[in-house]
Amino acid sequence: MGRRLRVLDVGMGQGTQALRLARAGHSVTGLESDAEMLRAARESLEGEPEGIRERMRLIEGDGRDTGVHFLPGSFDVVLCHGVLMYVPEPDPMLAGLARMLAPGGLLSLLVRNADALAMRPGTAGDFAGALAAFDTDTYTNRLGLDVRADRLDALTATLAGIAAPLHAWYGVRVFTDNVGNEVELPDTEQLARVLDAEDRAGRTDPYRRVAALLHLCGVRGQHLPAGS
Repeated sequence: MGRRLRVLDVGMGQGTQALRLARAGHSVTGLESDAEMLRAARESLEGEPEGIRERMRLIEGDGRDTGVHFLPGSFDVVLCHGVLMYVPEPDPMLAGLARMLAPGGLLSLLVRNADALAMRPGTAGDFAGALAAFDTDTYTNRLGLDVRADRLDALTATLAGIAAPLHAWYGVRVFTDNVGNEVELPDTEQLARVLDAEDRAGRTDPYRRVAALLHLCGVRGQHLPAGS
């Protein structure tokens, strides 16, 4: 096994991602503000072997208040996936997440791509919706909630400003954004082709720039500025 990392999963939901990391041997702290999601995560954890339960800590809390729960530099990896769209002003929260990182630590963000908001309605044949999406950074998600999206250039500048500059970025759901959750998975061979195509497109310009989601990885500097 490789290095065991200290991971903070912000907005962990029902804990699917956090559990996988704990099963892989990492020490994982899950932070979740929704009581029902937290209950589901705790129930899932109860069914795990003792060693995995010992590696996971679940906390009810908001990603904007990490300084209340943790000391600066407490984690090697901070995950914030599918959360920023619910945060009206993301920069203060991102600065707080960066402070949680040890020198050389990784900040992993998964956000909705504001530069491609016209793609979902456009490829579904909703051209009025596509035209409206060109001039906004907000959208209605599949839960019916009005939320916001982020732009690559703005997040790149933010990451540089919080001493966790962008190291790499990828597109997520380039070809499959309009595939509903209820659709049955294809056979193993076809699914492998889909995943390979998505992986290649997510790493390749210009395809990754029109992905529904962006995955950004910022790395905290080895020498932190004073006050960080």
